[in-house]
Amino acid sequence: DTQRYFAFASMVIAVPTGVKVFSWLATMWGGSIEFKTPMLWALGFVLLFTIGGVTGIMVASPGIDRSFHDTYFVIAHFHYVLSLGAVFAIFAGFYYWFPKMTGYMYSETLGKLHFWLMFIGVNLVFFPQHFLGMAGMPRRYADYPDAFAGWNFVSSIGSYISTAGLVVFFITVAEAFSRRRQASANPWGEGATTLEWQLPSPPPFHQWEKLPRIV
Repeated sequence: DTQRYFAFASMVIAVPTGVKVFSWLATMWGGSIEFKTPMLWALGFVLLFTIGGVTGIMVASPGIDRSFHDTYFVIAHFHYVLSLGAVFAIFAGFYYWFPKMTGYMYSETLGKLHFWLMFIGVNLVFFPQHFLGMAGMPRRYADYPDAFAGWNFVSSIGSYISTAGLVVFFITVAEAFSRRRQASANPWGEGATTLEWQLPSPPPFHQWEKLPRIV
């Protein structure tokens, strides 16, 4: 029975996924965390990925899956796990590595504004879609009854906020290149301990004359 297999596999995969989330939280527990732009994006990723994981356990149940299949609930779950989780992790990496790649430092204010607009926007877009799916609204429909209009309106507002956040992102990058604030070798402090942060930003073409001694 393929349904039993996929239900079992979907539930089992929650175990290593949950271990990963708790290991991330345990790594941060007791640490001297600075809520700079990359960390905000990383924390946003953990939260959104966790929400997607919890809803994934729900649709792993065959009874619930029959009710939610091809509804907006599936769209919300899918985007929280793959789209939002991946995008927030990518932005975390981008803001973390941008000073090292370019040699320029972006505006922390603009970077944080980008995060908050995107975080609020995408949650307004996709979280209401859980309620639409539970109410029975099917996906891939161009029109829908007025009963679904309320949450769709909230979702539409979120899309505009997300778009504004994307505009701020492009402004942030353009501002960094226009102002040309020189980034230090290690703008993140004691937490960045890998070798590339011992080099100037951006790193020279020939980085090490000999293999560095790591202790």
